[in-house]
Amino acid sequence: MDSAATSCEPEDETDIAATPETDAATPEVTSETETSTTPETDAAAPESDTSEVLSEDPGDEAAPPAAQAPPKRDPIWAWCLVAFGTVLMVLASAAILGERILANRYQDSVKQEMLLAPDARAAAESRRHLTITGPLNFLLLGSDARADDPTNGQRSDTIIVLHIPASMDRAYLVSIPRDLRVRIPAFEPTGFRGSREKVNAAFHYGGGGVGGVQLLSQTLSDLLGVQFDGAAIIDFEGFSSVVDQFGGVDMCVDIRTESIHIGYDENGKFLAPRTGSEGAYRNPASTPKVYEPGCQHFEGWEALDYVRQRKTLPNGDYDRQRHQQQFLHAVLAQVKERGWMTNPLELDRVLRAVTGSLTIDVNGLPLDELAYALRDVDVAALAGVSVPSAPEMIGNTSYIIALSEAQLLYDALRTDTMDTWMESNSSWINRV
Repeated sequence: MDSAATSCEPEDETDIAATPETDAATPEVTSETETSTTPETDAAAPESDTSEVLSEDPGDEAAPPAAQAPPKRDPIWAWCLVAFGTVLMVLASAAILGERILANRYQDSVKQEMLLAPDARAAAESRRHLTITGPLNFLLLGSDARADDPTNGQRSDTIIVLHIPASMDRAYLVSIPRDLRVRIPAFEPTGFRGSREKVNAAFHYGGGGVGGVQLLSQTLSDLLGVQFDGAAIIDFEGFSSVVDQFGGVDMCVDIRTESIHIGYDENGKFLAPRTGSEGAYRNPASTPKVYEPGCQHFEGWEALDYVRQRKTLPNGDYDRQRHQQQFLHAVLAQVKERGWMTNPLELDRVLRAVTGSLTIDVNGLPLDELAYALRDVDVAALAGVSVPSAPEMIGNTSYIIALSEAQLLYDALRTDTMDTWMESNSSWINRV
């Protein structure tokens, strides 16, 4: 949503991961299920949202003076997008250059799993050995653990649908609000019976990892009316170092952004500006780092911190979604402009940086052929979209509720008419 819009997130928002109401050991709820009449509970991931929350003890975090990386927990969404997008771009470039050995080497190094639920999976059998054509829809997720290491309390606070139209020359990034209230279907492997919850709870109720993505993909397929051609999940490991591998990133800050994670005392030493769950308590002895509007060069730790912020932004998670999309655009544009995709040595360096933590499902399509099919997607034509929605308190829980206009967006995804939808819904388009 445009940064000039009115505030869409209440200051005292109840966070799904910060206020768990369900048992961490039992990924089953009785709220609004098909068989239960008990009141709805908050679909909480059972651990605190440390990707957004400062430690109660600032001493637990590594101090981030100007030349050091900031707190040890990296965000999860950006690494997912950069990794997936870069892998496809590099494999496509390798194929174009005739570097088949390089392409095959990294295709083999990317972990592949059956991430999509059967009913959420697009039929790919008929085109497996044919030219890959659009439209295509991919589900991109960020998680706090690898897909092959499911644990209790996993959640996916970043959910993006990547839509490639039939023209195969542009891309739309549709950010799904993590607190969007949806119906999560029953999931037999974990005994979850289904309920209306925040969408990011589906990852938890599916057991995290592969099962979590399967349940989330089915939830979104039911909501949007689309099936997915692929999915990617990534953990947060190495985000800062990857950006540094790219030599940092040039971004234009569009709105004053105050960090709740990084600050300094009067002697210039690191001191967290906020403490407590969701940074609820200000530390008057700390001066927070502020990102002022204007174009600037970010080191890895700065980019990491900037794209994490939502609590101090006027439109909360909507502004953060826009910054996420802007970051992806900036990194991919920089990779392209510097010619890294046409240099085999740079191809090797970039792919080494991004493949280690990526798990994908390309629905049976050869990864290098998929990458080659996307070779004409123009970074300059990357469009960011937010779901038309607004906050609403239900009981003691703050949700994001889809507006009636959201169905028109879902219809546009299903019918491949995103360009027409954007013409009449400019307020939900993010500048990237």
